[in-house]
Amino acid sequence: MIRVHHLEKSRSHRILWLLETLGVDYDIEVYQRDAKTQQAPESLKKVHPLGKSPVISDGELTVAESGAIIDYLVSRYGEGKMQPSANERSEWINYRYWLHYAEGSLMPLLVMGLVFSQIPKQSPWLIKPLAKGISSTVQQRFINPQLKQHLELIEAHLTERGNFAGVWPSGADIQMSFPLQAIAATQSLASYTAIAAFVARIENDPAWQRVVERAGPLTMPGG
Repeated sequence: MIRVHHLEKSRSHRILWLLETLGVDYDIEVYQRDAKTQQAPESLKKVHPLGKSPVISDGELTVAESGAIIDYLVSRYGEGKMQPSANERSEWINYRYWLHYAEGSLMPLLVMGLVFSQIPKQSPWLIKPLAKGISSTVQQRFINPQLKQHLELIEAHLTERGNFAGVWPSGADIQMSFPLQAIAATQSLASYTAIAAFVARIENDPAWQRVVERAGPLTMPGG
């Protein structure tokens, strides 16, 4: 049976959603973040040297990284579902783009925004005003304009198609779920109605609701 090494406030909820969608039996081993540092516990390093989540164990195999896990599970258990055939070249490329875009382009920007938002909170009181000014400047001059470009790209794609690739939900939809849910949790999507509809579609999906019943609601780091 597959075991999901599930860290609270992490990206592993989407792996649980994938498993529920596939109808594959799995166990969950839950890890708690350190209350002060918000880092994963050292015990996760016994599973994978980097001590990050999500990680899954499937028999003697250990698979880390969300994209690699999704690729593995869809290929191993999907029975041809949840990803386009390689014969559908254009759709296959579209699927692969969004599968890799989530962590390759969008998440680094969101993580950078999270890090800079935490700098004033973590700074000594003497330099807190300076840290707050630096954080605000980086957010306003770099992160927010970049994020706006990304959201406009995603909004245009979802307006045209409704989801990212193939039949709902594809592996690309699973992969894109976390960053868009993170964005929805931190800002208004009033100007991005297609993204808002996509996030609502996740939360209304029966497989996602089973994840929430089993593992609790998705919460975000830094919250």
